[in-house]
Amino acid sequence: MPVKTLTLNGELITAREDETILEAAREHNIDIPTLCHLEGLSAVGACRLCLVEVKGVNKLLPACITTVQEGMDVQTHTEKLQNYRRMIVELLFSERNHVCAVCVANGHCGLQDLGYELGIDHVTYPYLNPNIKPDASHERFIIDQNRCVLCTRCVRVCNEIEGAHVWDVGGRGMNSRIIADLGGPWGDSETCTSCGKCVHVCPTGTLSEKGRSVGEMEKHPNFLGFLLQVRNSLDRRE
Repeated sequence: MPVKTLTLNGELITAREDETILEAAREHNIDIPTLCHLEGLSAVGACRLCLVEVKGVNKLLPACITTVQEGMDVQTHTEKLQNYRRMIVELLFSERNHVCAVCVANGHCGLQDLGYELGIDHVTYPYLNPNIKPDASHERFIIDQNRCVLCTRCVRVCNEIEGAHVWDVGGRGMNSRIIADLGGPWGDSETCTSCGKCVHVCPTGTLSEKGRSVGEMEKHPNFLGFLLQVRNSLDRRE
């Protein structure tokens, strides 16, 4: 496959023409932060944490959905970008009710990790404090939308990997919520297979297994790589 030559943080690199900036950066050990992106799922550019600066382009571009171009000059960690990322993470913390000290995912949370990485020790925006009740109607799992960052990983894994399409996004703007089927209780869903894939790709404590206490809900999203290897193997046999 043809390759492209580009500059990444001042270093000349090559990448396949179908690769995104995010993929090229990771191949060269440059970590661009993300919340919505997960290898094995379609890229949607929802969280905007992976924004990068490209010379000659008058706007910031999401690295996860922007393919490399010949001669592209990319910066991934400028002061401007880091300020944007801190702002995004602060807004995510202020939008819902993220209380890490009592969360089942404390110590295993993508949002919490980003807060530490970006040096966020307080939030400068007013908290919205929405009144959202957790849904514990499922026999095995709980969804607590107080922790949700609307990354839509659960939506995509249920649709693209499990093929059930239980989850979707309902509402608009600040009232957007992850909903099961047509918005009823998760436990009443006639499409859910109880596979747990959505739970393990969730980067926060939004989706968890029942019976988990504070800090006990460790996620294991690496199953996606195994499933994709199996699928590709079966496709080659056909």
